[in-house]
Amino acid sequence: MIHSTPTGIPSGDAIPGRRSAPDLKALLGARAAQLEQAIDRLLPPVAGGEARLVEAMRYATLGGGKRLRGFLVIEVAALFDGPLEGAIRAGASVEMLHAYSLVHDDLPSMDDDDLRRGQPSTHRRFDEATAILAGDALQTEAFAILADPATHPDAQARIELVAALAGASGAAGMVGGQMIDMEGEGRALALPEVERLHALKTGRLIRYAAEAGAILGRAGGAQRAQLGAYGRDLGAAFQVADDVLDATESAEQLGKTAGKDAQAGKSTFVALLGIDGARAEAERLAARADQALSGFGPEADGLRALARYVVERRN
Repeated sequence: MIHSTPTGIPSGDAIPGRRSAPDLKALLGARAAQLEQAIDRLLPPVAGGEARLVEAMRYATLGGGKRLRGFLVIEVAALFDGPLEGAIRAGASVEMLHAYSLVHDDLPSMDDDDLRRGQPSTHRRFDEATAILAGDALQTEAFAILADPATHPDAQARIELVAALAGASGAAGMVGGQMIDMEGEGRALALPEVERLHALKTGRLIRYAAEAGAILGRAGGAQRAQLGAYGRDLGAAFQVADDVLDATESAEQLGKTAGKDAQAGKSTFVALLGIDGARAEAERLAARADQALSGFGPEADGLRALARYVVERRN
């Protein structure tokens, strides 16, 4: 039986399965609120010399964002009646790691962006050194959360979560993709190179989020592969749509500086395919993500709706 805690986050042994068509907007909002409360608890303010560091960590992580990665963890875990509190913790973990990547991505030595989620970037709100340290600390905290028995009682599940996040976020994943992105500035990359760049920089962490939910639910190998394929194609669709938004929307709409990729001379899906071609590619990838869920019933409708959302969103 699921109960509500004083914080508003349900407690209990498992996430209740879906029984009706989801209202994705309401579902995203509910999961975002759960994740926000969890991050607030996991990163409490502190006193002492490290107070400014923790303040910067909280600034970078709380108060905004779609929580797409955390949502994925929780919703996939729900397919297998995974532990709700553990899924929320794992979702908060991936949101912290994502926040670290954005803090470092915005630095003057990287993409040099002063705006994030409609607010000053962390290095602008604090200073560059504090932003670097905040990113470092968010990354390590993400792994500490996964290693804690509160995330899952099975040590093997925790090991698999840690190993999967390390693979998705390191040199063979997100960080490697960032390096390729920086090396590609001012050069005309071919479409396969751009696809690989974003499969690593953006796609690997989104794919991990889907796989993490399957790990929490102790899903079998075939189901993990299906959900990995879903996460892979969802991440690709998300990035292609992001390139379209960067080329067509304003900074006010996006909450970050618009047109940065073109100004930096980066090869994008829009530059290679045109706006209409990129939109069509995003649609194709979203449809393929949906197809990867063909082995699941209506309990996966929230994930199917998410595939549509990533190509129809406006920011």
